[in-house]
Amino acid sequence: MTWLPVLAGAALILFILRDVFHTIWHPTRHGGLSRLVMRGVWRLSAHRGARWRPVGLAGPVGMMTVVTIWAFVIAAGWALIYWPHMPDDFSYATGLTPSEHAGPVDALYVSLVTLATLGLGDIAPASGWLRMLAPIEALVGFALLSATVAWILGIYPALARRRALALRLSHLGRSDGTTGALDSAGGAAILDGLASAFSTVTVDFLQYAESYYFYDGDENISLAGRLDLAVDLTERAKHAHHPDVRLSASVLRTALDDLATVLDERFLRTGGPPAKVFRAYAADHRRPWDGADGDGDDIPST
Repeated sequence: MTWLPVLAGAALILFILRDVFHTIWHPTRHGGLSRLVMRGVWRLSAHRGARWRPVGLAGPVGMMTVVTIWAFVIAAGWALIYWPHMPDDFSYATGLTPSEHAGPVDALYVSLVTLATLGLGDIAPASGWLRMLAPIEALVGFALLSATVAWILGIYPALARRRALALRLSHLGRSDGTTGALDSAGGAAILDGLASAFSTVTVDFLQYAESYYFYDGDENISLAGRLDLAVDLTERAKHAHHPDVRLSASVLRTALDDLATVLDERFLRTGGPPAKVFRAYAADHRRPWDGADGDGDDIPST
């Protein structure tokens, strides 16, 4: 019955490779394990107050946990393949007794050494097909390392774009601008820039869904706490006399609707209008929401 652990090991490897593929290279809602882990770490941090220091570590800790699980499960999968063939199909260094080094722990050791591309050689596959399998595991280990680096290098620029947009909204909220000043060509340019930035952030949430689970400590760089300013700008601008401002407001409103759709489908599941989604987003990130509860049309102009 040696084929049972081999099949189990192959299933574990394929499961993790599928999760890595859908998380990093083809982001969809099918990256189940990584999403479950990230959400679990985030929900665990929700039991603490916003001033609890480790809440800001939820995103990084979640990513580290995901990568650790990926590596360990892949190593365990290959260990299940190696174990039934030990010690007969393996060569041992001088001083090692094969019968004493043929257990599951030894198989896991061989798998970890191979996955990490260390190649110590004290226990190595000796039969034909196992000798071909070990380099494949080493290649998978190298690919996993490369994918992890690419994942990290992609997440943090996405966070920077989200935080820069929040800071831009904070600047607008703290400025002395009035509805009259917004009703101009300059106001239209500001709205166009915001719409473009929101489109980029929406794509970031699709491409790097894990970025949702990163907490922004400073309220001025927290998009969850600044979306009400964007909604307010849109409502003020849609009644402007300048046609370019009204057009830009319509584009910004569409960009906000698209962001709400992604947030709701991927993370929040409220099934409500954009304002309800944004309120849920703010609450999930421990931020107050000063906007409306409806579909946005009942937000008063200022």
